[in-house]
Amino acid sequence: MSKRTLDTFFSPSQKKTKLSVTESKDAPSNHSTYPFAVPQLPPEITDLLNFAPEAEGKAIDDQPDLDLLYFQPYVPSSISTSLFEFLRRELFFYRVKYKIKRGPIETDINTPRFTTVFGVDETSSFLPDGSLIDATTKKPIPKDRYKTCKPRPIPACLDLLRQLTEAATDQRYNFCLVNYYATGDDSISYHSDDERFLGVDPAIASFSLGAKRDFLMKHKPTPPSDDKSAAAIASETKPLKLPLGSGDMVLMRGTTQSKWLHSIPKRKGGESGNGRINITFRRAMVVGGTENYYRYNVGDGDVMKWDEKTKKMVVWGEKKGDGEAVKREVEAEDVDKGYAGL
Repeated sequence: MSKRTLDTFFSPSQKKTKLSVTESKDAPSNHSTYPFAVPQLPPEITDLLNFAPEAEGKAIDDQPDLDLLYFQPYVPSSISTSLFEFLRRELFFYRVKYKIKRGPIETDINTPRFTTVFGVDETSSFLPDGSLIDATTKKPIPKDRYKTCKPRPIPACLDLLRQLTEAATDQRYNFCLVNYYATGDDSISYHSDDERFLGVDPAIASFSLGAKRDFLMKHKPTPPSDDKSAAAIASETKPLKLPLGSGDMVLMRGTTQSKWLHSIPKRKGGESGNGRINITFRRAMVVGGTENYYRYNVGDGDVMKWDEKTKKMVVWGEKKGDGEAVKREVEAEDVDKGYAGL
C-alpha cells in the first residue's frame, strides 16, 4: 500500500461520480427567460466529462489565509477545446453597462467581457417545469420576491458540470456565472467574491476553457496589530500567479475570499486572441444575491450570440419576415472601471 498523507486522504479531489443527463439527449434546455433554447452536450463530451477530474487537485495553502485546490486539468484534455467551442457557440451572453454611485459621484461601468448567469438563491428552487417555489413551504414564491430580475434555471449542458463539481468538492452550488473573454483586452480587475449573500467563507469553483490566461492573486491590505507592523504583515505574503490553461479549475475556499483579491489582467499576443470562457459555481444564500448577480451579468442590454461566420459575438435581434435572425456586430472597446463585485 502506498503511503498517503492525511491531506491526500481527505482531499475532495479523490471523488469521481458518474452522472447522466436526465433529459433526452436530443431535448434542448428551455425556459421563459431564455432568449433561445440551449442544446444538450453532445455524447462525445458528456461521456468523457464523467471521468473528471482528470488530474488530482494540488493544495495551495502555504500563505496566510490562502486555501486553494488547483486542478491541472479538471476537464479532460481531450474534450476541453470541444466544450469551450460548444459553450461559446450555444450560450447567450451580454455586454453589461451600468452605473454605480460612490458618495456623490456616479460612474458609468462598461463591463470588459461578455457575461451570463443562471440560478437562484437558497430561498427558492426550480420545479422541473421551470417555475419557482419557496424552498421551505414548497409553494409558489410571492410575485414580488424578485423585484429587479427573473431568475432562470441552469441549462443541462452546465448543470452536469455543476453536479460533477459538487461531488468532487463536497460543496453545494446554486449559481453558475459564465464570462467570455473575447480578446486579451477583456479582463477583470482585482476583486474578491466576499459579498455577505454568499455566507461565511464561501467555496467558489472556477473553471477555465480556451485560451490560457494569467490568474493573479494578492493579499488584501492588512491593518497593523498591536504586535505586528503593516510591513511585517505584508512580508508574510507574496503575489501569486496561476497560468490557467484550458480545462483547469481552481477551488477557492476558506478565508481566501475574505483575505485575498484575484484578477484576470489584460494581455497582448499569444493565445489571448483566441477567446477564453470562465465558469464559476457558487452558492447564494438570500434574495439579494440573486438580484446582484442578474444585475451585473445580464442587465438591460442586447442578447449576444457567437456567430460562426464572423467569428465574433453579435447582437441576437428580432426575426425578419423571412425568419433570418437580425445580427449586428459589436465593436465597442469597453473599459473596466474597477468594479469589484463580480
